[in-house]
Amino acid sequence: MNLTAEQEALVRQWVAEGASLSDVQKNIRAEFGLHPTFFDVRMLVMNLGAQVKDKEVQVAADDVTKAKLPPKPGAETTPEVPGAVTVCVDTLQVIPGAIVSGSVVFSDGNKARWYFDQMGRFGFEPELPGYTPPEADMQTFKLQLSQELRSRGF
Repeated sequence: MNLTAEQEALVRQWVAEGASLSDVQKNIRAEFGLHPTFFDVRMLVMNLGAQVKDKEVQVAADDVTKAKLPPKPGAETTPEVPGAVTVCVDTLQVIPGAIVSGSVVFSDGNKARWYFDQMGRFGFEPELPGYTPPEADMQTFKLQLSQELRSRGF
């Protein structure tokens, strides 16, 4: 797309004022009578050395503090019940050498990863080094894990 120096200056001005690529495309159509594609506009802006500004999104502080992180890939999520033991089984093989793995959240909120390797050995890795769950939670965890694995054919 060939523009005059004045037209290029006007495009730079639009971008500097916060126009998006879509806005620039509309302005070129309206002001210059040209019909560039979105890609043409993108290349033009790049060639002119102009920087399209990202739109700022206003987020209230409460929204950020209440946000939950998405689950780890391959993990089936179950709703966490405060004060309860929650067991999850990974749907994808996440731990190399494991035939089945997952995670557990104990009643005190501490989390751990668990797995069974190819030899059938159980592995348990708490997020908090040295953490030992309460005995009652371990019994509940073993029971839930056994039921969950049986329901999946293990």
